Amino acid sequence: MNKTNQLKSAELPQDMLLKFEKLKEILKEMGKVLIAFSGGVDSTFLLKVAQDVLGENVLAVIASSETYPEREREEALRLAQMLKVRYLVIHTEELGNPDFSSNPPERCYFCKMELFSKLKDIADDEDIPYVLDGSNYEDTTDFRPGIKAGEELKIRSPLKEAGFLKKEIRQLSKELDLPTWDKPSLACLSSRFPYFSEIDSNSLKQIDKAEEFLRGLGFKQIRVRHHGQTARIEIELGEFPKIIESRIREDIVKNFKKFGYTYITVDLAGYRTGSMNEPLDLGKKHKP
Repeated sequence: MNKTNQLKSAELPQDMLLKFEKLKEILKEMGKVLIAFSGGVDSTFLLKVAQDVLGENVLAVIASSETYPEREREEALRLAQMLKVRYLVIHTEELGNPDFSSNPPERCYFCKMELFSKLKDIADDEDIPYVLDGSNYEDTTDFRPGIKAGEELKIRSPLKEAGFLKKEIRQLSKELDLPTWDKPSLACLSSRFPYFSEIDSNSLKQIDKAEEFLRGLGFKQIRVRHHGQTARIEIELGEFPKIIESRIREDIVKNFKKFGYTYITVDLAGYRTGSMNEPLDLGKKHKP
């Protein structure tokens, strides 16, 4: 085991340092772990600390799926190689499950059951007692049916157990020289569809092309919400002046039409996580 998890700054808040120590203790007690690794802020931080604490007793598993952009899988591979951790790449097939592709509010439950079930099988084959994900404490505040799948399959979430908030994970990631410390928040492409609208491979590719084009223009935190022929663009409020510049606006309209959209809109509320949950009355199961 190496000792590279020493923090550089002596001025970090005490409660953050206590959480960091608690996380290391949780991992040390586990002894050997498999981590669901997406290459995002949370799972990269968790993988880094786990590798520092447990050394070779860590296996990262990267899931390849139509619901995630190819560039994210490639980035996860680069990060796993950078951290010099043992890793596997698997393919998940949630689109083949009509309970998922019909896109009910519980969609994430079926997605996580597909993923976590495969991870449990790998862990059993490798004699690894614990399967971990990168959920943090804030993930308990939103509507996340996937958490139920994790609970049913006894998936551990050490970042949540240690009480980590997203901003703390970012700050400690920066301290540990992780390139993901300021990476935009990720979510699978299926989160771009309104509930009860069918998720299909062609639409996923359409969304991916649209978001990749916006990134190429320099927009950082974005979502292209898919409403059939209409694209509803969510960006940070501070980037609104840029998107209405004549050249930028015309480029977006021209290219989004090439991708198959007829109408291209910008959501005046700006980017926010879970905007597709807004029409739901979470106490009832009805269509928005």
